[in-house]
Order: sequence, then structure tokens, then C-alpha cells
Amino acid sequence: MDLSAINPILLIASLMVAATPLLFAAIGELVVEKAGVLNLGVEGMMIIGAIAGFATAVESGSPLLGFVAAAVAGAVLSVLFAILTQFAQANQVASGLSLTLFGLGFSALLGQNYVGIKPPQMEKLDIPLLSDLPVVGPILFGHDVMLYVAIVLIAAVWAVIKFTRAGLVLRAVGENHDAAHALGYKVVKIRILAILFGGACAGLGGAYISLIRVPQWTEGMTAGIGWIALALVVFASWKPWRVLLGAYLFGGVTVVQLNLQAAGVAIPVEYLAMSPYLITILVLVILSADKSSAPAALGRNFHASR
Repeated sequence: MDLSAINPILLIASLMVAATPLLFAAIGELVVEKAGVLNLGVEGMMIIGAIAGFATAVESGSPLLGFVAAAVAGAVLSVLFAILTQFAQANQVASGLSLTLFGLGFSALLGQNYVGIKPPQMEKLDIPLLSDLPVVGPILFGHDVMLYVAIVLIAAVWAVIKFTRAGLVLRAVGENHDAAHALGYKVVKIRILAILFGGACAGLGGAYISLIRVPQWTEGMTAGIGWIALALVVFASWKPWRVLLGAYLFGGVTVVQLNLQAAGVAIPVEYLAMSPYLITILVLVILSADKSSAPAALGRNFHASR
């Protein structure tokens, strides 16, 4: 066992990379749930985004175009969920689970010809002076642009929900869709837009895995990150900034266990591999006892005829 081989600066920088897919997926799901919709299809939308982004980046040579394609693919898949729940009035839990199963199977089919291929690399931002700062430079200013997009997205969602009329309407629909409808708000339209946004964010999270975090395509490579994103929304009490905290917590545990494996710690690899999920469950149980922040209409379909 050689713990001295673990570089703390690289460890923290890697933590931010590991947390980014979660940030995208969780902040998208937070907006969906703020509208009163529970979409358990995050994993399916992420894996579709992963293969769509990977294939587009490989064929076009542009990682940025890959991310655009991933966002579109995630949003398109979420349309199926929107049709089932907002028009057909299907059960949201069953529809979300079906979406995940469909996404996992369809992505495996689409990705058959991309196994073993390396995607084009996305260049890291080189900010003059800031990137050269000792310690802080490599940790904060040596990453790809999508990592910063995820952080900006967190801030933007927080600002919109807290300070704008659009955020107020979104929260009103999530708290009491019947009252919102009585006030003249188009509940179904608002929920569909939220679902599309959540799908696009999940697609971006999936593409980040296949293009940057693990630059390759492997069947099922999201490995439960979509489910962790769902848990993080509850852990965060539906508050954007706590999503950031939860994502970095999970990302940190993931990176630490990988470094401990590399350092040869005398703990079975299986225990180390399951540690991020166990710690996430533990934190979720401890910190999510207060359900007062949950949107009151979460998971309930809206019937315009009532």
C-alpha cells in the first residue's frame, strides 16, 4: 500500500470531473420535479445521450457537436415520457421505468459499431495567468468547457427558480396544478417544457461520460449514475446549490475509491467499488428526512377536465 502515490491536487480535479455528469442529470431532474413530474427515466436518457454524443463526435470529429446531439437525443426520448404522462395520463413511475429500460436496450443496439473506438478529444480551457496559479490553477482552471457549463447551469436554474416569474409559475404548477390552471397557467405545456429540459440535461450528462470522463463507448456505461441523480434531488431538498454539494460528495467518494484501489489498499475491490453508492444511500437517509421541500403535486397527473 502506497498512499503517497495519491496526488491531492489531481484528486480534487478528478472529483470535479466525476461530479459533472451528476450535475447535468440532477439539475435537469430537479426542474422536472419542481413542475410536479417524477421522471424515473433519467438513466435511459443519459445512456441515449452517451451513445448519441459519442457517435456524433466520432463521425463529425467535433466533441461540441456531440454534446449538442446528446442534448437533442435526451430531449427527444423525453418526448415519449411526456406523451405517456401528460396526454395518455399513464402512471409516471411506470412510464419512467419503461423509458430507462428502452434507453438501455436501444443504446446497446446503436452502439454496436462504436465499441473500441476513441472519440476526438475536447480541448481544456487555458486561461492565462489563472491556469498557471499553483494548486488553485490545476484544480479550478484546467478543465473542459462543459464542466463550467454544468456549474453555470446550476447557478442559472437557481436564479430562475428563485427570482423570476417563470420560476414562480414552475413552482406553482408543482405545488398545486389545479390552482395554477385556475389562474390561467398552461399546466401541461409547462410540464412538457420542464420534461424536455430534464431530458436535454440528462443527455448532456451521458455524453460527458462517454466523451470526457471515460472517452469510449461501453454498453451500460452510465452504471447507475441516473439513479444516483434521482437520489441527489431528494438529498438536495429540491434546492439547486445542494445538488452541487451532493454531486461533489458522490464524485469525491468515487475518485477516492479508485485512487485507493490504485494505491493497493488492503480492502477487497468489490467493497471499494460499492462504497460511493453505500455512502450516497447513507447520506440520503440521514439528510432527507424532511420532506417539506418536496413539491406537493409531485408524481400526480393533471386532469384538465376537473
